[in-house]
Amino acid sequence: MDITVVVPLYNEEESLPELMEWIAMVMDANRFSYEVIMVDDGSTDRSWSVIEELSHQYRTLRAIKFRRNYGKSAALQVGFTAAKGDVVVTMDADLQDSPDEIPELFRMVKYDGFDLVSGWKRKRYDPLLTKRIPSKLYNATVRMVSGIKLHDMNCGLKAYRSMVVKSVEVYGEMHRYIPVLAKQAGFRKIGEKVVQHHERKYGISKFGWSRFINGFLDLMSVIFVSKFGKKPMHFFGTLGTLMFIAGGIIAVWLIASKLWAQFHHLKYRPVTDQPLFYIALVVAVIGVQLFTSGFIGELVSRSSTDRNSYLIETEIS
Repeated sequence: MDITVVVPLYNEEESLPELMEWIAMVMDANRFSYEVIMVDDGSTDRSWSVIEELSHQYRTLRAIKFRRNYGKSAALQVGFTAAKGDVVVTMDADLQDSPDEIPELFRMVKYDGFDLVSGWKRKRYDPLLTKRIPSKLYNATVRMVSGIKLHDMNCGLKAYRSMVVKSVEVYGEMHRYIPVLAKQAGFRKIGEKVVQHHERKYGISKFGWSRFINGFLDLMSVIFVSKFGKKPMHFFGTLGTLMFIAGGIIAVWLIASKLWAQFHHLKYRPVTDQPLFYIALVVAVIGVQLFTSGFIGELVSRSSTDRNSYLIETEIS
């Protein structure tokens, strides 16, 4: 099978018939063998009823329904697991992503050798203050931290080599960072394509301001786990050791200065009267705690069942 189109959705009953018709038209025109997997993330409207009706009209449509709303990441992960196509394309269900972009995305992955191609909505029709400006700041931060030079990291329209989606685990709200997760899994040929963005035709956006705070926290999590997930002692142990040494040096210096002044009959200030001494003790104690945390983390990591899980590209036997 050439393509699997994964469509996560939540309360999009109005747009689904038009979206499915549009996808089928593009696929048939290009003679692709394909499937569409719609994942209903616990919709409270008639979305599932509409999907059931569409399944009788389109034999290429498969659908999965969650009992409650779990979030976009969970919907994508389930869709990735079920996907059978050589190339997996993801797109939102609100008709802001154009299925007309699929053939070129497929070509870039299949024939140009990209592991992942992300859409770039260069011209957006979203509100300036609540969407476009925060999005620019967010993408600049992600580019700087991750080293992946994408202009629109969170674009829902992406294409992946099948092995990519089978190798990454999307959880929490990590759908924003699938390119980062893919890079960490060893897929480094990541491309970008300018795609057409349409104004929302039905309904309203399902994401609020909290996504910016959660997005930043998730970015810190994915960067930390990728670098220190299997070696927590390298982070906590190093930081704890440095803090313990710094606190110890300051405390010893204060005590030595007091003894030197006392020995030479000079005026001195008692060590316990100096705030710096207590700061040094606190720094040293925190250092010990960090070191212990790293040690415990290392024990947990060593006992993990996937501590030696590696992704094999190919082998000859």
